[in-house]
Amino acid sequence: MNYLVGKFCGAYESATRERSSGQNDDVLKLAHEIFFNSYNKKFTLEHAWKEIRNDQKWCDLSSSKAERSSKRRRCDEGAQSSTSHASETNIGEADQSTIWPPGVKAAKGLGKKTHASGKALAEFQSMWDIKKEDLVMKERLTKMKLLDRLIAKPEPLAEGEEALKNKLINEFLSN
Repeated sequence: MNYLVGKFCGAYESATRERSSGQNDDVLKLAHEIFFNSYNKKFTLEHAWKEIRNDQKWCDLSSSKAERSSKRRRCDEGAQSSTSHASETNIGEADQSTIWPPGVKAAKGLGKKTHASGKALAEFQSMWDIKKEDLVMKERLTKMKLLDRLIAKPEPLAEGEEALKNKLINEFLSN
């Protein structure tokens, strides 16, 4: 059954290429005629063909044939070197709108990469937490040294120094 639908897709593509302007409705009839002439059978699976004709597999069939024929024409003209033709072919392949899903190996690789990046993120997060604790401890030590200097200084302290000393003492007593 599937091979008949595929053969009819080929007949439909032939009919599409043969049609002239104003023959939009006649393409299907012409495709039936081409199929019958080629295989001596009437195509009875039109309902199945209508369901799958816009699927990615069958759309690529028609676009690749049209692209192949245009490549041949360009090579026959001989106006371009083989290297420039090869670079244009690669650009044309990149411009195609069809995006294939990743293969089995690629999908497995993506799973491993996300796991590895999650592990790296967790490691980075733990390092960042340690760094923050370290910074808090350094700040506390700096304030302690400052308080020690203010206490060791002879009594006539300036007004700002006295306020700072009282603030630091209150801060250390509250913690």
